[in-house]
Amino acid sequence: MIFKKGTLWKSLMRTTEHALKVKALLPIPTEYSFIDDAGVRFFVRVMVGLGRKDEAKKKQEAESMAGKNANPFLHPERELIVADISDTHIAILNKFNVVEHHLLIITRHFEDQDMLLTRKDFDALWLCMAEYNCLGFYNGGRIAGASQQHKHLQIVPLPLAPVGPAIPIGPLLTAAPVKEIGTVPGFPFCHSFVRLNPSLVDSPLDASKATFELYAAMLSSVGMTTLVAGEDMRLSTPYCLLVTRDWMLLVPRSREFFEDISINSLAYAGSFFVRNEQQLATLKNYGPMKVLTSVATSKDS
Repeated sequence: MIFKKGTLWKSLMRTTEHALKVKALLPIPTEYSFIDDAGVRFFVRVMVGLGRKDEAKKKQEAESMAGKNANPFLHPERELIVADISDTHIAILNKFNVVEHHLLIITRHFEDQDMLLTRKDFDALWLCMAEYNCLGFYNGGRIAGASQQHKHLQIVPLPLAPVGPAIPIGPLLTAAPVKEIGTVPGFPFCHSFVRLNPSLVDSPLDASKATFELYAAMLSSVGMTTLVAGEDMRLSTPYCLLVTRDWMLLVPRSREFFEDISINSLAYAGSFFVRNEQQLATLKNYGPMKVLTSVATSKDS
């Protein structure tokens, strides 16, 4: 049964409490610090307990090599299911969450993470984003930081950090164009940015229509083309997409890693995850903005 308007947050809390109790939800503990760079106070979580997630990944890879279905989203654990969103999407908890109340919006049937986002994907995203203030994002392919190939969007509650702006990159966005697709002057990497009318969230399906059309225009603005393989529509370049009630940001990607640090969409919001103190030192040494630039597509491409 599709969830009723105004109930998603309560369902998320209730599911989280139960999943923790039965140990279906296995949060990864972290410590955090800040790095000031290029006018942004970047928020960095340092993971201190990745053993269980690494073991699960190895098991999934072994099952896949053995020809078994190792897709955890095709038949998700019942204890992790938060809500039915639509006839095409459901919401589940991120089993190995770093951010509290991290929700995954997955397709009911397998679709590839490299495929073009559809209007139904945006419908599902906005039905959830209308429920509480959050950041939505999509890691468009493994090079963009996707850890599963089954199509999934993600949302995390705001604020991202315990102090400072709700989204760390927020201070740089004030210089971006107001009414048209453009760029953020403080971002030295290839990207596309657009502001949204905050009232769109009052009508999720209207918000979906408007942002789906903007998504297509933003892809075009950075020179991304569509590849057709059978019935699948795939994009020529991996990318990160971030969506809030106020703006959208799209960043084409050239590679996943900076040295041994995996970079996903949340990094472009100013929120990094590193596996240990050595990676934190690397991030401090080079500076977060240089790291973001090095894994994005060049402006000159």
